[in-house]
Amino acid sequence: MLIGEVARRSGVSARMLRHYESLGLLRPSGRTGSGYREYSGADIQRIFHVESLRAMGLSLREIGRALDDPGFTPSALVDDLIRRTRERIAAETELLTRLRRVQATDPAGWEDVLQVVTLLGALGSKNADARQRAALAPVAEVPVEALAEAALGESDPNVAGALRWALARTGGGGPALLARGLGSPEAAVRERAVRSLAEMPGGEATALLRDALAHPDAVVRGHAALALGTRGEADVVPELVDMVVAGRNDTDAADALSVLAGDEAAADRITAALVAPLAHDTTSASARGRLAQALAGVPGAAASRALGELLADADRAVALTAAYVLRLRDAG
Repeated sequence: MLIGEVARRSGVSARMLRHYESLGLLRPSGRTGSGYREYSGADIQRIFHVESLRAMGLSLREIGRALDDPGFTPSALVDDLIRRTRERIAAETELLTRLRRVQATDPAGWEDVLQVVTLLGALGSKNADARQRAALAPVAEVPVEALAEAALGESDPNVAGALRWALARTGGGGPALLARGLGSPEAAVRERAVRSLAEMPGGEATALLRDALAHPDAVVRGHAALALGTRGEADVVPELVDMVVAGRNDTDAADALSVLAGDEAAADRITAALVAPLAHDTTSASARGRLAQALAGVPGAAASRALGELLADADRAVALTAAYVLRLRDAG
């Protein structure tokens, strides 16, 4: 049986069948003379086994173990499924708690309650467009707790941007809710938290971003430094310079340093911070090149002198970068 017919009979798309094959879950028994996949009755039975296990909530990796590992223990699998079910129940319980909070606000009528329930459901939808529409609803209609929770869990960049936009327009409570995400064991959640805080106005968010400068996660520190740099916080200069040296969002870091170099004294301090790594033999040529590019955005004679010294750099690319930047400065 060819793949198209198998897809029609099993209800599993040809694309998914190929995906199963790429993961080793499915191995067509043969090929036709033209090279097309040919599935046997046993292959089709295995497809149904895979789909049945997926319906139970198993991941594709777990399905592969269940079908191919003679030592796989079904009891352990059932225990894991029970654990996941409990987690889902906990999530539903949390939703119930949020709904009770909405009810406690004494909405004007059932239409208000239903509107909030609809928006909460949309925020948890599998459809990214639905989540984005919910995020862009009038702020007063969506509890800030729901927005913060959704922002910390959102992986779609467009929806995440809409959620951050919505959170920035909430009245209060948002920064504290987002700050909880900074302590998450998941790096992605920590990054979402700090990126959301970076777009929140007000002193509370700024204070939390200052605290984040001491976070052990370099990504968190970096986003905090970039946000604070745009707010004129000079204390972030060391972190921004480290980002340039390490090549982490170095272009954005250089732009932030340029913004902070608003007067001669600030420009000289930033120049000194950018020059300091150049004195270390361990600073790579690529890092020196990024430092030269960062110096391009810093005004003043000190930065020009530093670039002039880089003209003699042992790495030709670094020297050429310094020469190019100096020509631009002279032309300006």
